[in-house]
Amino acid sequence: MIEILNVTKSYNNINNAVEDLNLTIKSGEIFGFLGPNGAGKTTTLKMITGILEPNKGDIKVNGISIKENPLGAKKLFAYVPDNPDMFLKFKGIEYLNFMADVYGVSIDRRKEKIENLSKRFDMENALGDKIQTYSHGMRQKIVVMGALIHDPEVWILDEPLTGLDPKSAYILKEMMREHANSGKTVFFSTHVLDVAEKVCDRVAIINKGKVLFCGTLAEMKEHFKTNESLEKMFLEMTENE
Repeated sequence: MIEILNVTKSYNNINNAVEDLNLTIKSGEIFGFLGPNGAGKTTTLKMITGILEPNKGDIKVNGISIKENPLGAKKLFAYVPDNPDMFLKFKGIEYLNFMADVYGVSIDRRKEKIENLSKRFDMENALGDKIQTYSHGMRQKIVVMGALIHDPEVWILDEPLTGLDPKSAYILKEMMREHANSGKTVFFSTHVLDVAEKVCDRVAIINKGKVLFCGTLAEMKEHFKTNESLEKMFLEMTENE
């Protein structure tokens, strides 16, 4: 579970990137965070992970405050950023072992996880190569694998499907559903509204730092008295705003 409690973030003390945000992402659900560029999605995800500090409010991961106990909260989640270009001089296997070391994953457990994840993402033959030689999609896959190596309770994913080939995107969506069905939490931002419509249990639409809607697709259609697609409702809300 993720609780975002009255959170405000300003970069210049004039305009709020996120304003008085309140959201609860429950255990056992895939929650989609939608909005146009500059809406506040990445800022929110970075505050949840402790990369940015809110000007006001608090964020809790499974009841642990990221502000009061950052290490305790960070042990509980995986974070996949919107840019996979990191640790480029590491070989893939070195990066995965580094992430396993950070989270204290045993040798036997990490070996099992690396074998499983590399097989699912078709990366077995690339682990001995440096990440700087990888394509964008391969970099995205290795970052996802590194984030999941410690079996985190909560997944926080910023545009995780960007650059993935159709098979890998399908596998990641499948893994997201498996994770939620096991009673855990998936919170991800996306620009791909068709994906959100198909995989999310609930969504929130944010624009200019404020949440315009939060709920299920059925609730959104009931709210707007329409049977339109998520894409059309999203465009109507954000354009009117």
